[in-house]
Amino acid sequence: MKQFQHAVLARRANQIKEELRQGMRKPYKELIDVCMGDPHRAGVKPLTFVRQVLAACLYPQLVDSDKLPEDVRQRAQMLLQACDGGSVGSYTATGGISQIVHRISEFITRRDGGAPSHPEHIYISPGSQWALMNILNVLVNSEASPRTGVLTPMPCYSTSNLSMIGLGAVAVPYSLCEEQGWELQVEELHRALKSAKGVCKPVALYVINPGNPTGHVQSRKSMQEVIRFVSEKRLFLLADEVYQDCVYGEKSEFVSYKRVLSEMGPPLSDTVELASFHSASKGFMGECGLRGGYVELVNLDPAVMKYIHTLFSRDSCAPVLGQFALDLLTNPPQPGDPSYPLYSEEIQHIQATMVHNVKRVFEVVNSLPGICCQPVEGGGFGFPRLHLPPKAIQKAKEMGMQPDVFYCIKLLEEAGVFVSPGCEYEPKEGTYHFRFCIMVPGDVMEDLLRRLSSFHTQFMKEFS
Repeated sequence: MKQFQHAVLARRANQIKEELRQGMRKPYKELIDVCMGDPHRAGVKPLTFVRQVLAACLYPQLVDSDKLPEDVRQRAQMLLQACDGGSVGSYTATGGISQIVHRISEFITRRDGGAPSHPEHIYISPGSQWALMNILNVLVNSEASPRTGVLTPMPCYSTSNLSMIGLGAVAVPYSLCEEQGWELQVEELHRALKSAKGVCKPVALYVINPGNPTGHVQSRKSMQEVIRFVSEKRLFLLADEVYQDCVYGEKSEFVSYKRVLSEMGPPLSDTVELASFHSASKGFMGECGLRGGYVELVNLDPAVMKYIHTLFSRDSCAPVLGQFALDLLTNPPQPGDPSYPLYSEEIQHIQATMVHNVKRVFEVVNSLPGICCQPVEGGGFGFPRLHLPPKAIQKAKEMGMQPDVFYCIKLLEEAGVFVSPGCEYEPKEGTYHFRFCIMVPGDVMEDLLRRLSSFHTQFMKEFS
């Protein structure tokens, strides 16, 4: 039902885009589409280095010309040499091009302060969600009685939840504490586990850090508590870490679950089973359309690893350009490289814009009556809470809609701002939210906040 309501919203957004193209008069000249975590769609410019390397790989004549910086040509040449026939049009090994997998492994070791990473435990996939599906496929027995359960955060990225349910699992929700900045509290994990008794047998815990849609960043202490919990309850840990590059809070820092686990030492570091996911779609690279992600597996039984290898081998390889994007994500230009000054400047510009956007969202949204937003410490989204007047809730019910869907449709129609209704992410019952992408240019964010302020003030007046 919630997905259906979102489809209605998406269809109306496309109609509005078409109406604007045809010159229909509206209170706005263009639609601001911040419904998805797609930075390029929202107007963020692709990184020059990434596009230059991909261009040379697609058109190898550029490798021999002087139109591109030397390090770009060298990288393109190296990537093409790793392809059969020297072409991006060839199939690769199912788990990814061996050289790229090794370079991802080296990146993980650097990121995690020297904690070893093994290339044979890494699989490149067509996006992180695809990899998550495959790992869930191993964990979930659709014919088991009682059914297999997975502890999932509430609110949670909707695609992940739907994937689990589609495989026959039961999503066992644990609430993130909104009042404490969407903190993950271990007492809540114990409560969720208890609630599953007689309903299903939980086998895994799914965490998203930095959070989607919540924008929280877990502290090291919180992660240690989670690791002890999964160890004690014999649960597999699924860590969605695709927004690891995007941390804005002054006191926030991204630390991977792999690193925290490694630093906790034996017996935990030798026994807790972990799958960690990353992607070229998210973060400052934002190459959603190239479809490149990877999963790293830690402490899995060799027999299970063999089965996973078979499972990943059933499909053809991830798109080659997506694999190249992962190589560029994990091995960007370094100081001294010809491309480094521009690359560094572009990354710093995106980073500064996001920090500014996050600050502005917090200031503006929290100044409006009947709406509040926790600080966005990381990730790609704001997730404000709506305190809607009873009249608005009643009107939504009369129209057969969730109250936050009703709010989002009016925001779309009257202000030309396309956001996702919070009900899609299964927040706490009786609470209303909306989610919007913050990875947009600064001027787009200012326009969005102007339109939201004006619309929200009018909305509250109309329904108070």
